[in-house]
Amino acid sequence: MIVTDIVELSKTRVKICTDTDHCFALYKSELGKFAVGKGCELSRETYDRIMNEVLLKRAKLRCMNLLKSRDYTEYQLVEKLKQGFYPEEIISAALAYVISYGYVDDIRYAKTYIGCAGRTKSRRQIETNLVRKGISRENIQQAYETCTVEECIAPEEELIRRLLKKKHFNAQDATYEECRKMVAFLYRKGFVLDKIYKAIGRQEDLYC
Repeated sequence: MIVTDIVELSKTRVKICTDTDHCFALYKSELGKFAVGKGCELSRETYDRIMNEVLLKRAKLRCMNLLKSRDYTEYQLVEKLKQGFYPEEIISAALAYVISYGYVDDIRYAKTYIGCAGRTKSRRQIETNLVRKGISRENIQQAYETCTVEECIAPEEELIRRLLKKKHFNAQDATYEECRKMVAFLYRKGFVLDKIYKAIGRQEDLYC
């Protein structure tokens, strides 16, 4: 394995590029320790030492430090480690480590999110946001199954009424066009049409 380039990332860190497309980051102070230089050959033994003695420990610590402040999904932690130029095998090992201790649990994350957002957002909107955070639809479904309506999830009709009140919308005084625009607004928020019509109190002729 030949070091093809050393790219400066900051005043203290560099990215090491090799002819085998393996890239990783080290502190500048570590270059001398492992005799890493542009054009130098990196033995398998040295590469393994860097991976196991330095980067794996560093990736685990990075995950732990991130999780001190708040919960992260598996996907979010992977993205954070990718930003640090950790190799895939190190990312997988570090993630397996924190998962094994229960520090990362996508179902628990989803349930917590549902508990916080379930009284202000529609289920469809919540599911969309969780998918964007890298949580599978299967895990989202399991999270919903562990939530009770009383504990976590407000009825959608209630959520719609809250939004109507927040928007100072009165269906009795609103014009047909104003009602139609409100239906479209609520539909984009992820609410189903029959519940929107019921909350507004107008017939189903207000197509969005």
